[in-house]
Amino acid sequence: METGKLFHPARHTEYRLVTSILDGTYPPGSNLPNERLFAEQIGVTRQTLREALQRLAAEGWVTIRHGKSTMVNDYWKEGGLGLLSSLAKYGASLPNGFITHLLEVRVTLLPPVARLAIANSPEVFLAHLNLFENFGNEASAFTDYDWKLQVLFVRHSGNPIYPLILNDFASIFKIMALRYFSLEEGRESSSNYYRQLLRSIDQGEGDTEDIVRSVLEKSIHIWEKGEM
Repeated sequence: METGKLFHPARHTEYRLVTSILDGTYPPGSNLPNERLFAEQIGVTRQTLREALQRLAAEGWVTIRHGKSTMVNDYWKEGGLGLLSSLAKYGASLPNGFITHLLEVRVTLLPPVARLAIANSPEVFLAHLNLFENFGNEASAFTDYDWKLQVLFVRHSGNPIYPLILNDFASIFKIMALRYFSLEEGRESSSNYYRQLLRSIDQGEGDTEDIVRSVLEKSIHIWEKGEM
């Protein structure tokens, strides 16, 4: 838990529960300690612990069994999209390969969404892409710009479900993107991508869906190289 901040029992309880699952203290299929003992270990009331368990159960982390110990689920198989929001808070404890898997999902989802959005609102993307050359070479600037581009993709896709999905990726994307764009190769790849996408919309050079898919696939390799 971060030091130097006010103690928030609910936040602290969720932190202890999630990180204990992620670090293998309580692996999938295991049982959590009984409420009284576990609450004492964490340093909160049993009511606070129960409320945290209810929230995590709704996301798929655990199964509360009345009269029995709470069981830790295989969250990969039983978790929902809400679980991504919780994972995003605990970047230091993410499972091995999580970011790569997340990027692979993005390769599948985002290119067709981008194609729909650009077809629906090309002027919006021309305006955004024409801003690129002006914001410098800082990782934080790339992060903000790239996130805004993805937000525009989902908002102009014509499907209201896509923004709901992307919102669950917001926190974890921004953490990951700062690391990615701290790499010169990551910044260069995205710079070329923005220019290529602009030419595709403005001059009809290349297929937008293929352009988006290609850079997202490349980003996985750049990320994995940077993690070595």
